[in-house]
Amino acid sequence: MKWVIGNWKSNGAWSQNEALLVALKALVCENTRVGVCVPFPYLAQAQRMLQESKVLWGAQNVSPFGPGAYTGEVHAEMLCDFGCRLTIVGHSERRQYFGETNAQIAEKIQRLNAVAITPIWCVGETLEERERGAWQDVLRQQIVEVVEIVGAAAVENVLIAYEPVWAIGTGRNARPEDVAEAHAWLRRMLTEAGARPDLPILYGGSVKGGNAAELFAVEGCDGGLIGGASLSATEFAAIVAAAEKE
Repeated sequence: MKWVIGNWKSNGAWSQNEALLVALKALVCENTRVGVCVPFPYLAQAQRMLQESKVLWGAQNVSPFGPGAYTGEVHAEMLCDFGCRLTIVGHSERRQYFGETNAQIAEKIQRLNAVAITPIWCVGETLEERERGAWQDVLRQQIVEVVEIVGAAAVENVLIAYEPVWAIGTGRNARPEDVAEAHAWLRRMLTEAGARPDLPILYGGSVKGGNAAELFAVEGCDGGLIGGASLSATEFAAIVAAAEKE
C-alpha cells in the first residue's frame, strides 16, 4: 500500500481550501493512505471537513519544546486538539531558511511520538551536494545523527520522505534509477543505525500526475510527499489514482 501526502506549504485561503478539501473527501483511496499537511491556521478547517473521510490531516511543523514560555511556537499537544495524525519534520525548506538541525529534528520526532502523531521525517541533498558527490554522506549524517539521539525505537513508526532538493523547482528531474539508488541507500543507512530498514520511504521531488506512475513503480518507493501538485485537485487526484494501481 502506497502513501500519498499533500504538503500545501505556505499556501491556502479559507474559501479556496473549501473546494480542495471537498475534492479530497471524494477521492477513491481503497489501496492508498492519503493525507494532507496544512498550515497551522487551517487545521481546524481540515479537521471539520475531513473527519468523516479516509483522508488523514496534519501539520507541516511542530515545536521542539513542550508547553511554556515559547512565544510563537505550536507544540505537539496543541496539534492533538485538531486531530492531527501526521506532521512533517525537517523539511528541506525548514533546514534551508530556518537553519533546522538534526538535533532539533530529533527532538521534534520525540515530541510527536509522545502524543502518537506520525512524524514525516524529511531527508535529502542539495544540488551542490549532489554535484560534488557528497549525497551519500549527507543522507548518512541526516539518518545516523537523529537515530543516535532518539534511539532506534523512536523511529519505529515514522515515515521518511526523500527530498532531492536539486530536483525541486530547478527544471531537473530525478530519474527512476536515481530514486531507486537513493531509497536503497537510505535503507542501508537505517540498517547501519540499528533502525528498521523497511520503514516507508516516500519520494518528494516534484511528483506530478504525469510522472507519478513511473516513480511509484520504483522498487523501494512507498509513495510520495506532494508539494505544488497538492494544491490542484485534478493533479492530486491523478497522483492518488496512480498509487491506487500499484
